Amino acid sequence: MDLSEQAWDHRYLNDETAWDLGQISPALKKYFDQLTTKGLKILIPGGGNSYEAEYLFKKGFTNVYVVDLSKTAIENIKKRVPDFPNSQLIIGNFFDLKGSFDLIIEQTFFCAIHPSLRAQYAVKIDELLLPKGKLVGLLFNVPLHKDRPPFGGNKKEYEKLFPQHFNIKKMVGCYNSFGNRKGRELFINFTKKDPV
Repeated sequence: MDLSEQAWDHRYLNDETAWDLGQISPALKKYFDQLTTKGLKILIPGGGNSYEAEYLFKKGFTNVYVVDLSKTAIENIKKRVPDFPNSQLIIGNFFDLKGSFDLIIEQTFFCAIHPSLRAQYAVKIDELLLPKGKLVGLLFNVPLHKDRPPFGGNKKEYEKLFPQHFNIKKMVGCYNSFGNRKGRELFINFTKKDPV
């Protein structure tokens, strides 16, 4: 199993992107539609083709950042949304990212990283979030592949992993998942814990 920058880029170049919905996730669209603070600094890690970033940007959220290992994925966003600021489209490793954000969106990134990195993911999200910052998005609640992405997971695992860093405001079955994801996703809304 190759999760390198080249391997991810190869998937985008060869249209091996079965996880890509080709549109914004309905659950995230609904969440975004109730946000009123357009100045929020938002990060979408492992954003891929980033329909979520496109949707937010076109709604007037100009402080949206995408980080992805795949140059091709980032180029795809640039082609679709030419006025998206280049400085906010980052080709790189999420775990090397610096900065601070009000909101981080989880959309098929957690399931793409090797499960051995999940504790590190929680630490990095916590590090990147501003005080009172939020992690919002979707996590799979089914066993999937063990040898390649998408790697599955379950609520019990997440209930052990995330409370060290976050207050779990919501972790419920997603009622408006897309297509074959129905009944297989959890909608999450976590807030960064105050320092002790």
